[in-house]
Amino acid sequence: MIGILLNDDAYEQDIRELLMAFYPGEGFSHERQAGTELNVQGTYTGAEGGDYFRLRLFNEETVFGERLFSLPYQERLAAKTVIKRELYGLLTELTKRTLPWGTLTGIRPTKIALTRLYEGQTEETIRNFMRETYLTSPKKIELSLEIAAREKELLSRIDYENGYSLYVGIPFCPTTCLYCSFTSYPIKAWAGKTGAYLDALYQELSYVAGQMKGRPLHTIYFGGGTPTSLDAAELDALLFKIEELFDLSTVCEYTVEAGRPDSITGAKLSVLKRHGISRISINPQTMKQETLELIGRCHTADMVRETYRLARGMGFSNINMDLIIGLPGETLSDVRATMEEIRQLAPDSLTIHSLAVKRAARLNRMWETYAPLGMVNTQEMIGLTAKYAREMGLFPYYLYRQKNMAGNFENVGYAAPGKACLYNVLMMEEKQTIAACGAGTTTKVLFPGDRIERAENVKDVAQYIDRVDEMIERKRKLLED
Repeated sequence: MIGILLNDDAYEQDIRELLMAFYPGEGFSHERQAGTELNVQGTYTGAEGGDYFRLRLFNEETVFGERLFSLPYQERLAAKTVIKRELYGLLTELTKRTLPWGTLTGIRPTKIALTRLYEGQTEETIRNFMRETYLTSPKKIELSLEIAAREKELLSRIDYENGYSLYVGIPFCPTTCLYCSFTSYPIKAWAGKTGAYLDALYQELSYVAGQMKGRPLHTIYFGGGTPTSLDAAELDALLFKIEELFDLSTVCEYTVEAGRPDSITGAKLSVLKRHGISRISINPQTMKQETLELIGRCHTADMVRETYRLARGMGFSNINMDLIIGLPGETLSDVRATMEEIRQLAPDSLTIHSLAVKRAARLNRMWETYAPLGMVNTQEMIGLTAKYAREMGLFPYYLYRQKNMAGNFENVGYAAPGKACLYNVLMMEEKQTIAACGAGTTTKVLFPGDRIERAENVKDVAQYIDRVDEMIERKRKLLED
């Protein structure tokens, strides 16, 4: 257990996040506990709350290091940056480790580069800023700049400020994977009852369509869960409802995250094709059969190949595949074998995730069971996936990070020219209002001055059905503003 001791908790969250990066998977508390391995103490001294901050790393017996430094208290962001940089130095000395992203702990590191590109700054200026301010490694700085430049070009094609995107959440899956913390319920438990969910979803969609009428709809994204957990008739009815409610004349991208191969059939793919779905995902996560069984994926590697070829044969020309690096027991050789399989299939885009140990996931709740297997992610593994992607003609176009990621790396989306997912860029860089409908979804409304307000829907499906009027009211407060 790692404890955090602060005389003032103004920067507690920032310190906690950096500690989590150095000590992934560890627990944190606000009170000192017996046997605590590491504590952080901050002390203000001087006039009006003080001009100095004392940072001390110690345990019950030893002081590992201490730094006393001045802070620009009038600017919270600048003060936070200084504290994290000093703490990073102490933790690096203590652990003999550096982090690829330096002191950056937020989920959108490329936003730093993209914002400065829009301001007209040169790439060299941005490099210097990221290196000196956040201690980011040269490789991650170059990756950020490459992605930011590609995002800027993608965004230049649409009027993203006046338009909006639609996210539709289908919170059902064949089974719940070991690492999953998304809003997801086993579809078998809802057999014969999904109609009630869809009825509530139609009410919410109806309100959004009316409220957003007149604004161009640019992208639609069906996620979850696994949207293809619904049967073919339900999918057909839902897609017809979207066509009935919304003006699709300005839609330039329509994604359905089919996801699990064990949820995909020829009949469902026919429905998607008939309704003009332009992009689908078929996500193996790994092509190692033993790992698929371990993480609770009720499909085989052969089913991944068969489903992919079926979709290709039916004319889908933009297929994404997701992989996770750092799954229990997987080695560099396993990652290479998976990438060889993916190379043979040749998807149009590929998203490489670093395993993140989520608090609500079964993996976290049963940590003692799976930790001995090892969940390793290294720069060599990440570099290998990047090398394969580029050899396949796929280039990085968006990136995000999560807490407790294996190796403190990132998730990167790669795509062939013309195949990048615009929704991913709009959502991750927070460049557009995203109207989200369904259980567990979050609507994000972009206001002038880049201010963002959110309206969250309840995660529980039964609660969503019973309280859909309340979910609509939450949206009304934002959208009618």
